[in-house]
Amino acid sequence: MLVSTAATADAAWDHPVATWNMNEWSGARTMMDSSGNGHDGRIGSEVRTGTYVNGATGYRFDRLEPDTPPTHPGHLVTVSDSSDLDPGTRDYTVTIRLRTTHKFGNIIQKGQATVSGGNFKLQIPNGIVECLYRGSSKSLLVRTPRRLNDGNWHTVSCTRTGSGVSLTVDGSTVARRSGWTGRISNSWPVTIGGKTSCDQVDVGCDYYAGDLDYVEIEAD
Repeated sequence: MLVSTAATADAAWDHPVATWNMNEWSGARTMMDSSGNGHDGRIGSEVRTGTYVNGATGYRFDRLEPDTPPTHPGHLVTVSDSSDLDPGTRDYTVTIRLRTTHKFGNIIQKGQATVSGGNFKLQIPNGIVECLYRGSSKSLLVRTPRRLNDGNWHTVSCTRTGSGVSLTVDGSTVARRSGWTGRISNSWPVTIGGKTSCDQVDVGCDYYAGDLDYVEIEAD
């Protein structure tokens, strides 16, 4: 991790729920949570830890052909379900620092599109980072106005509050949508790098390709 903590422009709070610095050595299989809340993760066998690029050490996720069997569960990092990781009705921010030249995949999520209780995710279709919060009242999605798959490191934060959802890139707010999503709470793990419930035939796994320096979740 190059930066010790993520700055969220729209949030006046800094209460880490989970901080995954992704500094583990090559071959590590446990992603450590430095927040003190014990949300360690399981690193899949295909995730390349200890990858140093452009001044930062993080995880590398190799490119996999979309919607092409077989599935690759080893491509994922998973963190066991906890109510602490659900947005619930709280102000909630997910921050990632990513670097990629690819244009596809789900970066982080908790739950999937049709699960009970709602879900959130960050994804990067066509190199555009999108952040979705789907709650009991409505879904709100914001996206970056430009592609971020330029091979440079970018810090992206997506915040859900009672008044809407906002997206910041490298410290500047680039998108907002007003509204209230309602409660988001499900029994699914947090997954980094793609989906857990998929078959690459009827449901694509949407595997992310690129590097991640760190991921942090904050809540008020």
